[in-house]
Amino acid sequence: MRSVKGQTVPMQIVDLRQLNSRSLEALFQEETRHWRDELRWDYRPSIDLIRRFIDSRALGGYAALDNGSPAGYGFYVLEDYKGLIGGLFVSSQHQQSPITQKLLTEMLGTMRSTPRLQRIEAQLMPFGTELDPVFLSQFFRLHQRQFMLLPLAEAKLTGQPLSAGLRMEPWSDRSFEAAARLIHLAYTDHVDSQINDQYCSEAGGMKFLRNIVLLPGCGQFLPEASFVVRPATSDKLIAMVLTSTVAERIGHTTQICVMPGYQGHNIGRQLMEASILALRRRHYESLSLTVTCINKRAVELYEHLGFGPLKTFAAGVWQEQ
Repeated sequence: MRSVKGQTVPMQIVDLRQLNSRSLEALFQEETRHWRDELRWDYRPSIDLIRRFIDSRALGGYAALDNGSPAGYGFYVLEDYKGLIGGLFVSSQHQQSPITQKLLTEMLGTMRSTPRLQRIEAQLMPFGTELDPVFLSQFFRLHQRQFMLLPLAEAKLTGQPLSAGLRMEPWSDRSFEAAARLIHLAYTDHVDSQINDQYCSEAGGMKFLRNIVLLPGCGQFLPEASFVVRPATSDKLIAMVLTSTVAERIGHTTQICVMPGYQGHNIGRQLMEASILALRRRHYESLSLTVTCINKRAVELYEHLGFGPLKTFAAGVWQEQ
C-alpha cells in the first residue's frame, strides 16, 4: 500500500477482463526487456497474443493496481480437468514479492473453484522475485529446471555418424501422428511427464506438437533445423529434435526425445549436432533449451555440447488429492 495525501491506498487486484491491453503497456515493455536481456528471447510475439486475448476479454487472470497504476499481471487457461498458469510478471518498480503472492493466490483460488479441475501446472520465469515459496505454500510439487544457452561458434561437435541401420531425415508434417506416439512412449516413467501431462498420451502429444509446430507456442518453428530418425528398413519414428526461432539468429530446442530401447546410443547427441549444423549454415548465433535438473543424462549431454546455464526456474504441479 502507498500513502497519498495522508491516505493509505490499498493494493487492488482486478480481473484482467476489466482492463484493456493499453493500460498494461509499461508492464509488457519491461517484461519484454527481461526476456531479451536475460534469456536472448524476443518475447514480443507472445505479448502480441496476450494483448489480443485481453482486448477480446477472453483471458482469465488478474492485474495488480498499486495506487491505480498497473504493477503486475498474471493469466491462466483452463482445459478439461487441467489449469495452466501461462504467465506472471510484476514490475521491479513495485514491491514484487507481496504482489506476486497476491496474484498467484487469486489465480489459484479461482482455478481451484472450477468444477472438475484436478490439476494445475505452472512453468514461470522468475524476474526479480522468488516464486518457489508461494507455490510450496499452495501445496505444489516443484521440479527444478535450467534454461541453457550455447554460443554456436563454440559448440563441441564429434561429427560421428548414426549407427548402421538408422537414417536421419528432415522433419515433415506427415510425421505428426508418429511423433505424438514417440513422445508418449519416450516419456513413459520420465520426470517430464510429471511436469507436463501432455506427454502421458498420444492425444496429449499431438496437442503439444500442434502448439510447437503450427502455433507460436514456443517461437517460430524452424523445420530446416528439425530432424527425425527412423530404422533404415521401417517408417517407425524412433527419435526426433524440433527447433524454433525465438529471436533474430537465436534458435531454441523445443523437443528432443529418443524411444526407449534406442537410448544410450548417442542418437540424441547426433540429432542435436544436426540441428546445430543446420543453424550454423543459416548464420544463427546461439541455441537455447530447457532441461529438468534431475535428468542428469540430458544435462551432461548439453554440457558436453557446450551449453551453459543462464537461469534456474521451477516447474510446479498441483494435483487434487
